[in-house]
Amino acid sequence: MNRISIEKNVYIPMPVTIVGANVEGKPNFMTAVWVSRVNSNPPMIAVAIGKEHYTSKGIFENNTFSINVPAQDLLVETDYCGLISGKERDKSQLFEFCYGVTGTAPMIKDCPISMECKLVQTVELPDNHLFIGEIVRVAAYDFFLRGGSPDYKKIHPLLMTLPDSNYWSLGEHIGDAHKIGKFMKVNV
Repeated sequence: MNRISIEKNVYIPMPVTIVGANVEGKPNFMTAVWVSRVNSNPPMIAVAIGKEHYTSKGIFENNTFSINVPAQDLLVETDYCGLISGKERDKSQLFEFCYGVTGTAPMIKDCPISMECKLVQTVELPDNHLFIGEIVRVAAYDFFLRGGSPDYKKIHPLLMTLPDSNYWSLGEHIGDAHKIGKFMKVNV
């Protein structure tokens, strides 16, 4: 096997989420895959959204947004939210939703997990706004929890790969993080 140089614009598999934001007083939802936790205490999450996206307008208007984790049974609706702009079509009727403590971050009731966020910082990148939000509330169905934490085997979250634009399911459990490496023998 030879290691060769490839195109530097490479991606890693990413979680598929649906971002919710009120835009001009109306709930809007868009699919987003450039999402990551970025801080533990306080809990913060970041999402990169193209500057031209309608949802960005709502995040700036209200300084709030939600990150919703859809299960595989919402694949069609999730994909649709990434194809159609809220400028063109009203997507507020796609899901049953609710509001939490912020009052302006619509959370999708059909999603196993929804995180309600207050915007704490926006980083302007060449193509995107990187919105960093403090997670102020997490709503989850008890069925999808194990010991008070999300059980992703039950949730069946979606992953996406780029540039091929394919959806994937989460694979099988192969080891316990921060434990299996303890048994490695290193000769120094």
